[in-house]
Amino acid sequence: MNNFYKKGITALELLIVLAILGIIILIVLPQFGSMRANQVMKDATSDIISALDKARSQTLASINSSEYGVHFQSDRVIIFKGQVFSSGAADNETILITTPVNISNVTLGGVSSTSGDIYFNRLYGVPSATGTITVSTSSLSNTITISATGTASLN
Repeated sequence: MNNFYKKGITALELLIVLAILGIIILIVLPQFGSMRANQVMKDATSDIISALDKARSQTLASINSSEYGVHFQSDRVIIFKGQVFSSGAADNETILITTPVNISNVTLGGVSSTSGDIYFNRLYGVPSATGTITVSTSSLSNTITISATGTASLN
């Protein structure tokens, strides 16, 4: 009769709880990885569109009486002043792309490569070339389109 009132957890109960927790973790953990990859992709795409919008806005505002453009590399975009990109210019603004995302293809004016430049016309804000920027990871891909009016949009 004394055993009836003894309370406690048996080793079997503990093993069952640990097994259930292990199964739940195995199911949920991969979802967090894919959510992170989606968020990093979304952030990188947003950063690139923002850089294009900023360069166009600065051009239309005639800041320093100049055009502004964007230089694309696999791991960064650089907002530059003028019509020609110079890597050593003091007023370049670099925006890094978070790994594992990279710019895998730049197609401007029909020419495709892994890097490229675009600048905006001072009077109208039209781009020097239209085209697409492909942003990708090992499993995801987004395409940004630059229209003839200079607006950038995600496809």
